[in-house]
Amino acid sequence: MESKNVILTQDVIEKKIKRIAYEIYEHNSEEHDIILAGIWDRGTILAEKIVAILKEISPLQIKLIELKLDKQHPDKVQISESLDFNGKVVILVDDVANSGRTMLYALKPLLEFLPKKIQTAVLVDRKHKSFPLSVDFVGYSLSTTLQEMVMVDVVGEEILSAYLQ
Repeated sequence: MESKNVILTQDVIEKKIKRIAYEIYEHNSEEHDIILAGIWDRGTILAEKIVAILKEISPLQIKLIELKLDKQHPDKVQISESLDFNGKVVILVDDVANSGRTMLYALKPLLEFLPKKIQTAVLVDRKHKSFPLSVDFVGYSLSTTLQEMVMVDVVGEEILSAYLQ
């Protein structure tokens, strides 16, 4: 078994998620409600954890939805429920921003509306992007070689670690 180059442990991840939640609240404290859109499946798990913290620390009304897409062929995106995103604040959540492609394609159904603003949140932001995407709320940012991938270990609803592969 090859050893993993762990960049974030579970304890550190929990602190990063809490920080992301506080930053989301700080940047949206004037809002009444926000929508968190988790990209299936690890992005949804991360979004659920952020929502739980936001409910503790803020009066925001939070709606959580899930976006499903095939990361190899991301042209079709399924939304867990149809909503009117016009005038809403939407925060797109995923575990890792590697190339930026998944998050960019996940925006596609939101662009049929006129949201007030769309923000992005990831646990790990890899700096070598192939697509024009910047991340608003980042747990951990790192530069890697183009051959390295950042992976997140999840068991059930628990995020155990993030590592380079």
